[in-house]
Amino acid sequence: MLIMHKLVLVAQSGAAAVLYLLLALSVYSVGVVLERWWYFRKRKLDMTAADEALTKRLRAGDVEGARADLGQLRAVEAEILNDALDYYADGPDSFQEIVQKSIRQRRKGFESGLLFLGTLGSNSPFVGLFGTVLGVVAAFKELGAASATMAAASGSGGMGNVMSGIAEALIATAVGILVAIPAVIAYNLFQKKCNDIEENAGALANQVLAIMKSTKPHKSSQKPATSPALDDLATAKHLRQAEVNG
Repeated sequence: MLIMHKLVLVAQSGAAAVLYLLLALSVYSVGVVLERWWYFRKRKLDMTAADEALTKRLRAGDVEGARADLGQLRAVEAEILNDALDYYADGPDSFQEIVQKSIRQRRKGFESGLLFLGTLGSNSPFVGLFGTVLGVVAAFKELGAASATMAAASGSGGMGNVMSGIAEALIATAVGILVAIPAVIAYNLFQKKCNDIEENAGALANQVLAIMKSTKPHKSSQKPATSPALDDLATAKHLRQAEVNG
């Protein structure tokens, strides 16, 4: 009974604490949304122009020019391709491995804040519901205290206080839902942006791989060069054979 009494005392102030917590989380989520919006805005890529410029440079064999063009872009895809072009001379396999490595390295940067938005969108309604439950507990506690002090009264005044307390407690649930909706929308939008970055980087990498395979002969197709010393030795052998036959 003692622990239940203490829990009721906590519940009387818990609803307000939950409400303040939700308000603080909503302010922080707005900050995360604005920061992510500015991040993706600064790194927006014109995919068509980038693909045409990259193809033109590489078909002309100007790898350094392609790297210079990519270096002028702030897009994450340009950074990924710029890293991979360091291994252009090592062949398609090495290039493709570096592309995958660069995507993994930068994923933490362009997915920053999404975990918070997803967690907030999924759980803030439950936090608000928790505040509502605490508020309802406090309202019924107030009803019990009012009933004990009333003498020969109908209890309508106590019931009015309970209804008022429950109405105030429901505000926590409403705030929790209000916080969750923008967080979920922002999470979905920014997750789409992250997927677009990976898709664009993969598309540009495939274009580079196609150029590499079309312009560079495979090692297996190249005939090994014959050593001049071996040619001289074969010629001398044929001459000696001719002398013997003659």
